[in-house]
Amino acid sequence: MKRTTILAAIAVTGTAAAALAHGGATGVVKERMEAMMAMGDAVKTVTPMMQGEAEYEAEVMREAARTFQAHSGEALTDLFPEGSAGAPSEAKDVIWTDWERFEELARQLDVYAEGLKGAAGNGVAGGGSAGAGSMMGGGSMMGGGSMMGSGSGMMGAGTSGMMSAEKIAEMPADAAFNMTTQVCSACHSRFRAEDD
Repeated sequence: MKRTTILAAIAVTGTAAAALAHGGATGVVKERMEAMMAMGDAVKTVTPMMQGEAEYEAEVMREAARTFQAHSGEALTDLFPEGSAGAPSEAKDVIWTDWERFEELARQLDVYAEGLKGAAGNGVAGGGSAGAGSMMGGGSMMGGGSMMGSGSGMMGAGTSGMMSAEKIAEMPADAAFNMTTQVCSACHSRFRAEDD
């Protein structure tokens, strides 16, 4: 499961780098960095199960989904008030100039996390070897966000092109996990400054 391995590496690296960068953070910037670390830790916890290196545990997946959901939607956007950019924040200014897209990704994360919570009891497809990449045309959300807006060909997609939590809950847990973490990746690629 190459995609999950890459996402896990990003999460682990990001978590380690973030821990160093968070030293000077205060207020809302510190709160959002802690929220991102919590989600990164959730990815790190689940990844061995997705790679077949640990036995799949539905409750561990549900807990990861709860973590994503606790830090998504309005809970996420509230952590980005205007004027909260600048060091040590890793937020790009484009968040506030493309706020609608940022809000949509935050809502999508909430919906997908809800779906992931439901999918947790479904187990993994092929012992953890199936991934969303094969279901979604290989990284279609990375940067381009083709799932957002068009909805063409997406079974269960609503008017915004976003899949419903109910449809995601019918999937194997690894596919739902990959979809959820792809939302994180899409948001990071657009709105998070890369470490130099």
